Amino acid sequence: MNTALVTGGSGSIGFAISDQLASDGFDVILLGRSADPLDSVKSKLQAEHPGRSITVEICDVRHPHAVRELFESLTSRDIELDILVNCAGISGGGYTAEISDELWDDVIATNLNGTFYVIRDLLRFSRMGEGGRIINIASTGGKQGVIHAVPYSASKHGVVGLTKALGLELARNGSGITVNAVCPGFVESDMAERVREHYASIWGTTVDEARRRIEERVPLGRYIAPDEVAAMVSYLASPRAAGVTAQALNVCGGLGNY
Repeated sequence: MNTALVTGGSGSIGFAISDQLASDGFDVILLGRSADPLDSVKSKLQAEHPGRSITVEICDVRHPHAVRELFESLTSRDIELDILVNCAGISGGGYTAEISDELWDDVIATNLNGTFYVIRDLLRFSRMGEGGRIINIASTGGKQGVIHAVPYSASKHGVVGLTKALGLELARNGSGITVNAVCPGFVESDMAERVREHYASIWGTTVDEARRRIEERVPLGRYIAPDEVAAMVSYLASPRAAGVTAQALNVCGGLGNY
């Protein structure tokens, strides 16, 4: 049985990734903080992929004890993962002098610490077999600074660094496990709506104008679709990507070319 676990499974990108992996033949475990949105995604995926097992696990990845309990449960049920996609993430920023301790801590805890806790316990509990794939959803904001988004950019830089270091570590242990990051640019998602509102407030303009300015920055002149991010995940999860590890690959419409 091929099994993928997707954290942040109820978000726009998490759903697109889960949908793609189910199409690729994986049973999917959706992970998130709240049952209702996960159950909604589960129902949609079951309708689209009647032959696949779609299950839900409730876990707040910000808390190491919650992640540990998750992997204790997976271990007790002898569930082994072929694919782990760390997609749980939140936006966050503003004028740096005005950023609260609470906002900083929440963004770092969700985007960076949560990714680390899940990977650490995946390895600690030996829940991934030979040739598995760890795929972290980072951001082009993890390669360059993003104005008025210090917490977010810092957290995603951390995810990119974690990916590269762990990829090198696991490359030499004979497991065949690869570790890569996908770095989306501006993706049309539920988070994108909040980001446009955030920038409209900072710039003193309308949400529509904020969208225009953002799209103007992208060489392709548009937002990336969630299924375009999922396509890169699908490639990295496939046998064809066995030689790709410790990389951070952009899906950004040319926003970043590094």
